[in-house]
Amino acid sequence: MNYLNYLSTLTQDDFWMFHVFGVVLVTAMLQMIAKRICNKLIGKAEKTRTFYDEALMKAITSPLTFLIWLMGLTMASSIVFDHNKTLFIFQYAPQLKKLGIIIALSWSAIRFIKNVEVFYIQHCEEHSKEVDKTLVHAIGQLSTASVVITTVLIGMQIFGLPISGLLAFGGIGGAAIAFASKDMLSNFFGSMVIYLDRPFKVGDWIRSPDKQIEGTVEFIGWRVTRIRTFDKRPLYVPNGIFLTISVENASRMTNRRIKTNIGIRYQDADKMDVITNQVTQMLQTHPEIDQKQTTFVNFVEYGPSSLNFLVYTFTKTTNWVKFQAIQHEIFLKIIEIIESNQAECAFPTQTLHLQNDFANASGQLSRVASN
Repeated sequence: MNYLNYLSTLTQDDFWMFHVFGVVLVTAMLQMIAKRICNKLIGKAEKTRTFYDEALMKAITSPLTFLIWLMGLTMASSIVFDHNKTLFIFQYAPQLKKLGIIIALSWSAIRFIKNVEVFYIQHCEEHSKEVDKTLVHAIGQLSTASVVITTVLIGMQIFGLPISGLLAFGGIGGAAIAFASKDMLSNFFGSMVIYLDRPFKVGDWIRSPDKQIEGTVEFIGWRVTRIRTFDKRPLYVPNGIFLTISVENASRMTNRRIKTNIGIRYQDADKMDVITNQVTQMLQTHPEIDQKQTTFVNFVEYGPSSLNFLVYTFTKTTNWVKFQAIQHEIFLKIIEIIESNQAECAFPTQTLHLQNDFANASGQLSRVASN
């Protein structure tokens, strides 16, 4: 009864609160319906052969929720402003609405770019296709940066901020900003060099003879490159460093080299030619040695206590673990060849020669001592 009495006291102008409540309620219902529709469409998109539709549906889900609430709250705020002219904050509702729409579209575009990047790499890996992750990531970052810059400029235009003034400020203060942020610019141009010249990509094993840098590239950003060292620690290298150092890309080697000196005793000098010929024949018939590359076994040095011959050849594999196993096998076969010829590997020795006078004096001293 009291509730009916209260309603009877309300004027027509007081029913705007119910309008606001109705708008919010309808907005919530539309948001729930849109979410369920998007989930069903995502499920269907996951079953298709292409990944672009899945990337698009997953990209617009959250921005669509934001956009529905933006439209609903904007409509509710306009009702409030019509009945409360003193609330100046609602005067900017049209501009905020336009800005919100631009943000929702930009948000969707950024999410779509990221999804396409991830799904494309997954698609290539699932179908055993070669993919340059560095190039894909670079294109994604450039596209994202373009969307962000465009969004900022449109947002400034919506609120009446002069873009020409910003550009003029950039021209006047460009030199000062460049000087103050020279390290940041150096890292930026370093990343551009990496993306354009492509000395390495994600997944490559690199090292620098100039710096203590060695490991597998995990991520290439606009400021730093993350390298996973062989003791599994992350190493963050500013991209500007790559402008001034040399980098070896071990992942792009065509072969791995076996190079070692092996010494035999001087008393086995007459067997040197037979041993080197047999080692050469063993390498030429080994299935893991690349016969298209240089292979030789030659007597190269008179050592202090050994006659040294050089073994120089290349394996077919570039895998470090497999290379070690092949090298281990070849070294053992070389030892077998040396021993099969009744020769021995030399070790450091010294020969002491006694003069005759010293020997005679020693003999006389020994006879005196015995008498």
